[in-house]
Amino acid sequence: MANAFFEPPYPINEPILDYRPGSPERKEIQAQLAFLKSQMLNIPMIINGQPVETGDTVSIHPPHEHAHTLGHYHKGHKEHVRLAIEAALSAKAKWENMPWQERASIFLKAADLIAGPYRARINATTMLGQSKNVFQAEIDAACEFADFLRFNVAFMTQMYDGQPESAPGIWNKMEYRPLEGFIFALTPFNFTSIAGNLGGAPALLGNTVVWKPAETQIYSAKVIMDVFIEAGLPAGVINLVFVDGPDAGEVIFSHPDFAGLHFTGSTQVFQHLWKEIGNNIATYKSYPRIVGETGGKDFIVAHSSSHVPKLITALTRAAFEFQGQKCSACSRAYIPESLWEEVKAGLVRDVESFKIGSPEDFTNFINAVIDEKAFDKISGYIEQAKQSSDAEIIIGGACDKSKGYFIQPTVVQAKKSDFVTMQEEIFGPVLTVYVYPDHEFENILDVVDQTSPYALTGSIFATDRYAITLAKKKLKHAAGNFYVNDKPTGAVVGQQPFGGARGSGTNDKAGSILNLYRWISAQTIKETFDAPTDYRYPFMEE
Repeated sequence: MANAFFEPPYPINEPILDYRPGSPERKEIQAQLAFLKSQMLNIPMIINGQPVETGDTVSIHPPHEHAHTLGHYHKGHKEHVRLAIEAALSAKAKWENMPWQERASIFLKAADLIAGPYRARINATTMLGQSKNVFQAEIDAACEFADFLRFNVAFMTQMYDGQPESAPGIWNKMEYRPLEGFIFALTPFNFTSIAGNLGGAPALLGNTVVWKPAETQIYSAKVIMDVFIEAGLPAGVINLVFVDGPDAGEVIFSHPDFAGLHFTGSTQVFQHLWKEIGNNIATYKSYPRIVGETGGKDFIVAHSSSHVPKLITALTRAAFEFQGQKCSACSRAYIPESLWEEVKAGLVRDVESFKIGSPEDFTNFINAVIDEKAFDKISGYIEQAKQSSDAEIIIGGACDKSKGYFIQPTVVQAKKSDFVTMQEEIFGPVLTVYVYPDHEFENILDVVDQTSPYALTGSIFATDRYAITLAKKKLKHAAGNFYVNDKPTGAVVGQQPFGGARGSGTNDKAGSILNLYRWISAQTIKETFDAPTDYRYPFMEE
């Protein structure tokens, strides 16, 4: 029986490897890419710790080379969702009663596996399955995932350490219980780390989980599950199912033990799920926790005092890294007239220099968008800009899906601040710029705030401190993550907790203690050492 107060290792953000030519990490991942390309993986669901094969298989193809087959996953159905729920509920009592330090050890080991022996594997599967270049895969699949795992343990112990005051003769305690029931983790394609964290964070606190990843992320989701199992995660704690969304929703949202939704995806889907949960609210034993990070129409506002070369680099990286498939990607920019010609020249120079192709060629900066549906949507916005008298294509605009889903990074200049590509989330490599008269800086801040329903990330570029202060004040509610003289992408766990409000989600800040609080149900315990023996109070004396 443990009788000490345990202090886990202090988390430090995982160092990012640079994969320079000739480096050991470059050689290792190139070998891993070649190995995976030579394989045909069979990917079952994992329910109650056991592989589940249905025979109803779906092929997996790299977005940048859709003629190649990486493997097949076994598609599940409603009965598999029911089995996953049963497994989660059966595992719950033993898991939640496991000492917290034992749960912590599992996830700390998982972090070391990700950062060590599984690093090349999880990066390579992310590169091939999601068409991320090696640097984008490294900061996501290896580093951010390891950071989530380690920092969550630190946040958990910090939370548990929070105890109430006690008066003389009384000992007050706070017990941080997991939620009663199971958690549904519904995860996106674009960040492997998010896919691991949305199920991992609630599980760390003693919850059990049904996890449905995006179909276009299943190739790297398998590695996440392999890591959890090798780290010692007991059977039934996280159950991985590959099912259609409506099938999953029909079973999960009608179940009385549904306790919470941990979601990253589109605003429209999140709102639909919220309505379903609301319609079934009388069914549940408890009010479910609903945590979601959804869309964005993220911005950079430049003041006339901006440092232009830094501004150009921020625009290029924020708009076009991972083909703009980040909910934090900059997709609208507001540039003063006095800087526009220089900014435009820099953007044209950068886009013209981009190499586009497979992430297996490390000289390519731009890779493919995730699938044909995304390709068609993004190319439709580009075509709309080409045809409109209210917009002009400055650079880019070429689209080709013959071998892979490739879209040339595109810069649109909008003549109206409310042009469609300034308002709607595109989720692709399209940056729309609106040029404003320098003296209208204060007014343009109001336009930024009011143009979009989202409020996820945004940046102000200026050297004038009065301009920065004004922007921070005016855009207070326009972004959950706000940046000063930096791009609005690249939030780091423990440093810039991530999340936005308005149409961008519930702002529960993944990468901070705030998110973990959503997955517990606190119980206050009062113990009195010498209780009264007479009901009478002094005021009652004659």
